[in-house]
Amino acid sequence: MPYEAVIGLEIHVQIKTRTKMFTAAPYRYGAAPNTLTDAVVLGLPGTLPVLNYAAIEKCAKLGLMLGCEIAEVCKWDRKNYFYPDSPKNYQLTQNEEPLCVGGKVEIVLPGPSRNVEGDHRWVTLNRIHLEEDPGKLTHEAFETVIDFNRAGVPLAEIVTEPDMSSSTEAVAFLNCLRNMIVYAGISDCDMEKGQLRCDANVSLRPVGTEKLGTRTEMKNLNSISNVKAAIEYEIERQTEVLNGGGIITQETRRWDVESGSSFSLRSKEEAHDYRYFPDPDLMPVQMNRKRIDELEDELPERPLDKQRRYQEALNLPYTLTSVLCVNRELCEFFEDALQTYEAPKQIANYITNDLLRELSAASEHGDSALDVGQCKLTPAHIGILAKIIDEGIISKQIAKEVFTEMFVTGEMPDAIVEKKGLKQSDDTDEIEALCLEAIAGNAQAVGQYKEGNTKALNALKGPVMKATKGKANPAMLDDLLKRLINKV
Repeated sequence: MPYEAVIGLEIHVQIKTRTKMFTAAPYRYGAAPNTLTDAVVLGLPGTLPVLNYAAIEKCAKLGLMLGCEIAEVCKWDRKNYFYPDSPKNYQLTQNEEPLCVGGKVEIVLPGPSRNVEGDHRWVTLNRIHLEEDPGKLTHEAFETVIDFNRAGVPLAEIVTEPDMSSSTEAVAFLNCLRNMIVYAGISDCDMEKGQLRCDANVSLRPVGTEKLGTRTEMKNLNSISNVKAAIEYEIERQTEVLNGGGIITQETRRWDVESGSSFSLRSKEEAHDYRYFPDPDLMPVQMNRKRIDELEDELPERPLDKQRRYQEALNLPYTLTSVLCVNRELCEFFEDALQTYEAPKQIANYITNDLLRELSAASEHGDSALDVGQCKLTPAHIGILAKIIDEGIISKQIAKEVFTEMFVTGEMPDAIVEKKGLKQSDDTDEIEALCLEAIAGNAQAVGQYKEGNTKALNALKGPVMKATKGKANPAMLDDLLKRLINKV
């Protein structure tokens, strides 16, 4: 019997704030273990939580970015469980009245090739609620060590509806969601640092039916590639069980990266009864509608909206916008360069190809310039480079040399051209003499051009450009070669 998968995701996002959710204790990744704690984090007797309103506002902003309805009132509940990573033996969360309700995320599925845009669709959200992160457990050979630095960090849990049917859709959703969160400045979403974590709920049902099958929850998915692999494994595992006449048990399973398989952590019968109840130390939060409107006005343009604008208003191809628009900083760099000189396609090409190549090379060599905000090259460099090319001061071939130089030194392109004597040569007599040499030395290319093969002209241009070290004006060179060939 053919089955189809039904997939829902639960995504935990660390909200970027200076202090934790219910205390003034700071948080930063990489600090020495158990140095970013206080009495509230450790749950010592007599301590009381104090709300971090910046985290509430950022979560509301996230909800607005994702099209959620922001609740007029949200409240806090205690999720009671006994585990070493929770020193209070409960987690403060929003079980009954979350901050954000509903919402949806536009995703783009992979196209038939990297250069072709895929189909767009929407994934529906159920809710987004705030809670505090637990500590971090590290399991070693004979012991488990606990670091409470992460405990209490504000965490937004994004819960989707069971609205996806393949690992491809889940990956597309995570990529689009992460881009939107980073764009809005809510979180850096670095999965290696635990800033974005994901659990996947997977079930199967016979094709054509509506009733959902028994689901399993996959945990320990600490990268997008692991999300994809775990979902595909679980679909295959459940299919084998059902085709063999077995039944699916509702359970939580842990993904093992090394073996590429999962194992059961606990079944439904062993699942915790969290015994939620309203936290007596925290009053419900009433949202200020005027402030919510202000937060909505602060939202950046959504990545896919920006991509559509670039394609329609600036006539940029998908191959360029698909690289630019996944990075807000790169888009801002591009738009700033346009303020210097309006040549969208040319500037986008230099950013997505040359600039990213140089940044990647610098990173490989251990240089600190890993992103556009750290390199010496500015938007004005790119704009001026495009301008002097269009003005015929240098050729595109010479521009490659200029680009590398200005990336390393930070000098402006026109200064580099002047200092190195790289201006294009418009000396007709010199170039004409070189053209005659090229024509005389390649009768085959001349014949092919005369027979209608216009590309044969490149074989004649090469020697001239080499002799002039790339300084010959390409437009003038084309005209000269065509005129001289017609005389032969």
